[in-house]
Amino acid sequence: MDQKKENILNMGPIDHLVHCTTRIESTTKDGKGSCGTGFFMNFLEENGKSIPAIVSNKHVIKDALSGGFNLTLKGSDGKPLIGNHKKFTFNNFESLWIKHPSDKVDLAIFLLGPLLNEVKDSGAEIFFTPLSKAIIPENDVRESLSPMEDIIMIGYPSGIWDSLNNLPVIRRGVTATHPYINWNGKLEFLTDIASYPGSSGSPVLLANLNGFSDRNGNTFITGKRILLLGIHYAGAMHTAEGEIAIVTTPTSLMPIPITQIPNNIGVAINSNCLLEFEPIIKSLLPPTLNV
Repeated sequence: MDQKKENILNMGPIDHLVHCTTRIESTTKDGKGSCGTGFFMNFLEENGKSIPAIVSNKHVIKDALSGGFNLTLKGSDGKPLIGNHKKFTFNNFESLWIKHPSDKVDLAIFLLGPLLNEVKDSGAEIFFTPLSKAIIPENDVRESLSPMEDIIMIGYPSGIWDSLNNLPVIRRGVTATHPYINWNGKLEFLTDIASYPGSSGSPVLLANLNGFSDRNGNTFITGKRILLLGIHYAGAMHTAEGEIAIVTTPTSLMPIPITQIPNNIGVAINSNCLLEFEPIIKSLLPPTLNV
């Protein structure tokens, strides 16, 4: 086996998932700084080719005049060079994102191909773990899940990250509603997981690495499942008046007024909505680059 491939394979599933996100920073039109989460995703996967992109929420990059993210460099052994990363900053940041065509779906993507090619031309390479659409569960798989599944969310709550090593924070919880049933008729489900400003755009993953039980109580001791169930974008907040409101998770790095207190109920967009980007991406590619 090729040494580079062997070294990459020696990394465990969670080691790879830690490198599936990036911390998005931006400056808005009013001069305020904001922070959110993006994750890497491969689109149009076919014949060993794909189009890599960063996925996040529309509100994460809304009104962003400038913005960017840090990407970890890859070593000659194929592994990430932990602590060796580069910041990429762009003007007119919001305009560089492709927004989901539905006003009701808070998703946007940033195509990575040109940036990766530019870095490669300079003699370097970027290490990241793109999620595959193969881990977006088909409807029959999603329906077979239990209303309460163990999940993890990877991102940058309150902007917290390991700035030296360019690493995110992993949070753990459960689904609070069934990920197949549309919450209040929307392509969304609820999660019971702590989320704070900066969590917007985080992937919500079912990650069973040491066995799992299905909704009928059958236990699979050696089973393993990693599925992208959704994308976090909002949370339930208690207001000063005692009311509960669903609001998009703020991205501002400024202190949050005590008039809104998160109660750890998050709202995630059904990951199937990501597939609706594929025809848009394909329409933007020159015919010779269509995969």
